[in-house]
Formats: sequence, structure tokens, C-alpha cells
Amino acid sequence: MSGPEPRVGGTVRDEETGRVGEVMGHQGGYVQLRPLLGGREWDVRPDRVRAVTATELLSARVAALNSLARKARTA
Repeated sequence: MSGPEPRVGGTVRDEETGRVGEVMGHQGGYVQLRPLLGGREWDVRPDRVRAVTATELLSARVAALNSLARKARTA
């Protein structure tokens, strides 16, 4: 991501993995991301993230909720 660091609480796409996450912080030259519905954080280089569009954010949220619903049905 060129320009300023993504802000904490913002939503970005990890271009290496394609995952969308919420920015939790910055440490050791990395951006710390967490999945939209919570879970284990991961680190990514700041030059490998970009802000998501409104359409991408909606799509990622729907996918996360669908995944959660599928897990609930099998439990």
C-alpha cells in the first residue's frame, strides 16, 4: 500500500493471500490483521495490503457469515 499506513480499525485486503482483515495494529514493520469475525491475527508487509472497496467489504462479510452458518449447522 503506497502512502500512509492503514489505520487501526480499517479494513484491508492482504494481497499475498487474498484475505480481508481488520487492521489491529502495526509492529516490527508489519501490519497486524484479524479476520472480520475474529480469530487468529496474522502479519503482512505494509506494501502488500490495500484498502477494500465497499463491494469487496460486503462480499467478504457475507462470505464470513456464510462460513459461520455452515460451521453451526455441522456442529
